[in-house]
Amino acid sequence: MAKRYFLFIYALVFTFLGCNVNTIVDTNQSIRDHNWLYANTAKAEFEISDTLKTYKVSFKLRINTSYRYSNMFVLVSVKGANKYKRTRYQFKLAKADGQWLGKGSGDLYTYSFPLLKKHLFHEAGKYTIEVEQNMRDNPLVGVSDVGIEVVKD
Repeated sequence: MAKRYFLFIYALVFTFLGCNVNTIVDTNQSIRDHNWLYANTAKAEFEISDTLKTYKVSFKLRINTSYRYSNMFVLVSVKGANKYKRTRYQFKLAKADGQWLGKGSGDLYTYSFPLLKKHLFHEAGKYTIEVEQNMRDNPLVGVSDVGIEVVKD
């Protein structure tokens, strides 16, 4: 009986330590055949109730070594509460000598790029953020995963 109780407490503590209570949404989607199409956007839907807190919104990216550019352009759309804003971002992925800047080794490299820092959502309600690749290639080869994370500061 004591052993079961100990295992239950251990599992409970482990579960809570692994969670970030400030994370509002954290999406991740695999890109089919590592070919990111314009129409295949990364999308996150979430609700904001606390308009006095600031939030950090990040774009998550995982590429493999078949990605042939040192940068990436994306279009980010933020929709919600009677507002719509679309912004183009450029992210640097590699140094001039071709060395990847992301975390990883071998074939996969992971990045997390800030889109909005200390952002105030002025109105409570539902929001949608979409990230669309905005390179000349369609599909964009070598992208294995994309995602969006929204965290309360």
